[in-house]
Amino acid sequence: MISKAENFLKKNKICPVCAVKKLLNGVRVNSVPNEEFDNGAAKTPPMGWASWNLFGRYINEKIIEETADAMKALHLNELGYQYLNIDDCWMSSVRDTEGRLQGDLSTFPSGMKELVKKVNERGFKLGLYTSNGTFTCEDMPSSLYHEEIDAKTFAEWGVEYFKYDFCHNEAIPTAAPEIKSISLARPIEEDFLTRSCDSAELRGNAVILEDKHLSGDGRFIGGLDAAGGKAVFYSINVPESREYTLTLSIRKFGNYKKYAEVIVNGDKSYPVHIPPTKSQSKDGRVQISVFLNEGDNNLLIHNPIGSRMDSAAKQYRNMGLLLKKAAEEQAEKEGREVKPICYSICEWGINRPWVWGKTAGNLWRTTFDIKPVWASIVSIYERNVRLYKYASPGHFNDPDMLEVGNGKLTNNENRAHFTLWCMMAAPLILGNDLREFLLPDGKVDIMNETLRVITNRAAIAIDQDPLGIQCRRVKTNGLVDVLVKPLENRELAVCLFNKGPKAMNAEFSIKELTKEDFVSLPDAPRYTVTDIWENTTFVSQDNISASVNGHSVILYKIKATS
Repeated sequence: MISKAENFLKKNKICPVCAVKKLLNGVRVNSVPNEEFDNGAAKTPPMGWASWNLFGRYINEKIIEETADAMKALHLNELGYQYLNIDDCWMSSVRDTEGRLQGDLSTFPSGMKELVKKVNERGFKLGLYTSNGTFTCEDMPSSLYHEEIDAKTFAEWGVEYFKYDFCHNEAIPTAAPEIKSISLARPIEEDFLTRSCDSAELRGNAVILEDKHLSGDGRFIGGLDAAGGKAVFYSINVPESREYTLTLSIRKFGNYKKYAEVIVNGDKSYPVHIPPTKSQSKDGRVQISVFLNEGDNNLLIHNPIGSRMDSAAKQYRNMGLLLKKAAEEQAEKEGREVKPICYSICEWGINRPWVWGKTAGNLWRTTFDIKPVWASIVSIYERNVRLYKYASPGHFNDPDMLEVGNGKLTNNENRAHFTLWCMMAAPLILGNDLREFLLPDGKVDIMNETLRVITNRAAIAIDQDPLGIQCRRVKTNGLVDVLVKPLENRELAVCLFNKGPKAMNAEFSIKELTKEDFVSLPDAPRYTVTDIWENTTFVSQDNISASVNGHSVILYKIKATS
């Protein structure tokens, strides 16, 4: 007896093996390019301030200028805090007459290019935000389908940090068109070359199927869906190097969108978008312009999108490349050095960005939004700390912006939060009100405990270590973790982290740590140990034991002593 599934596959001319492989491809990242994204930015984790955690959608030009003034008065730039980032709701609800984003006409009356200039004059770099969707998270105009013009606009304004969210995202379809034949023509001329589906080399799941309702012999190529199959047409001979109109004759099926890419000579890629099919006709066509070289050319047709993860990766890679290109072109236009745009991928970790993020941007969110409560900080730490192998100079896991100084976090919790981010080589993007660190007379409130946390040079140096290595958890009893982060000059940072509410003892052996394959600290008779937060130094031969307060940390920097 034929099952309902088998009957559906047969009725709809679907290859059963292809259907199974499509299901498997749909739950994984199917391809990761070998080439890493490199725009020259974020060789160490980026540092700065962002508006969202404190102000949310209630942001304006005055707040940004006052924050820039506070950052300058606090000398934060001297510590490495260089970016001043405006999150959602900086933009007007309408694009200008040229289709470009523009600042909110009421809250940012000077315009974003002028604001960039003002921030630059204070010694900082401005960052902006949109979403990889049809709208931002606050339903404002966003960049999906506007990537090129937005990238050029940001570069023209002089923006040097870009956060790309994931609200209202529309995934690239995993379904592919079914190809009857291909044809070529010069623009506004008749076809001069046609190739049937039988002339293609089929790879992977690609297969020739038949449908008696189609014109001609009814044969077509199926199985190109979900990163599963490819069709290659070889020796496409043209008389001259130029743009040609490529027509794909297709079998119409399914009331849903399809997608494919045409790769010319293994190099240039051309996207093909097919709308949902509602008509009674079984035959259809779609046309794109492709550049072909004089003589023989090869055309590969496939859909590389096998999963939601593939879709996110491709969309984020696309924007990253456009930002890089726009920054380079703007520098050439103005006759100056390139101002790279640090690219922050913010798709909340749902599509495993740590797997593909290094090929797309400088940093990638690994979790949902942080909150200024201890449970949120610990849960985010628990997820991010496991991803150490994906971090490297220019590419960092991002456990979200800092909540230090926000909510009802205690001083111990603020210190622990900041320390954990430093150990994880995370971006240090402040989110508190920096203006509160200035006294009425304009002087710095040097006794403010939160200010002391975010300006601890020794802790920042651990985060900014040029090796760009994220810590590993080498020991835990469930409540107390021992974290280890290799540093340059064969030194080591060790953090004792107590997640529980009460003080607990913790200990570790320095000599045992030297045996770890990722640690370069040499075996030595003695070690100089610096307590980063207490600013004290002592010498140890091996074992270190300490009592760690509840919701707190002890942070050590260790080096061998001759």
